[in-house]
Amino acid sequence: MPHTVKTRPAAEDAAFRTRADEVYAQLKRDVAEFSLVPGDRFTEGEISERLGVSRTPVRQALFRLQQEGYVEVLFRSGWRVLPFDFDQFEQLYDLRMVLETTAVHRLCENDRRIDRHLLDSLADTWLVPVAQRSADGVQVAQWDEAFHCALVAAAGNAEMARVHRDVTDRIRIIRRLDFTQQPRIDATYDEHAKILKAVRANRGEQAAMLLRAHIETSQSEVRKITLHQVHMARTASRR
Repeated sequence: MPHTVKTRPAAEDAAFRTRADEVYAQLKRDVAEFSLVPGDRFTEGEISERLGVSRTPVRQALFRLQQEGYVEVLFRSGWRVLPFDFDQFEQLYDLRMVLETTAVHRLCENDRRIDRHLLDSLADTWLVPVAQRSADGVQVAQWDEAFHCALVAAAGNAEMARVHRDVTDRIRIIRRLDFTQQPRIDATYDEHAKILKAVRANRGEQAAMLLRAHIETSQSEVRKITLHQVHMARTASRR
């Protein structure tokens, strides 16, 4: 008799991938929100029980997070959340700085590749009266990311935009912490408005200077907040 290979129905495969994606997203949130603190150890069984899923999608999600540098597998003893690699984050911020300052210089030139409509659309969010500003940190974090991605995308270099999106994804886990305090939200509105006004006036050097200062301040604040959050999470876990 010919040997037959059993395959799962397409619907079952899709459901499995969906569960693995959901576990991946939840574990990534747990790391970002310090429910899983850097240095924490856990097993696949513990995650499986907590999330109410089988171990297979948990294992798939953990391997994906391992590839992205969030966790590591321990020989015969489960998994561990990796400490934040601030050296790597700083290198990514350096790359982000190069990409974004290059983009704003290009936006101030008369280049046919520039997407003026995308650039002008940013004014609807950032050039608004103070009374119309959002105080929702999660929303502002999303708008902030969109602002910086739009600046690079509007410059018209698809490869530059692709690399910038990758950098953005890799620093998102700590960058979002910059919007947990109201003064930082207010500063983001003020700084984005100044950058956007300089770009629209074709003042490339000023726009790049403002953007560089904006990113450097955010980077410094995020590092301080991250270290504080890790300390608080570890203190709470010991109680």
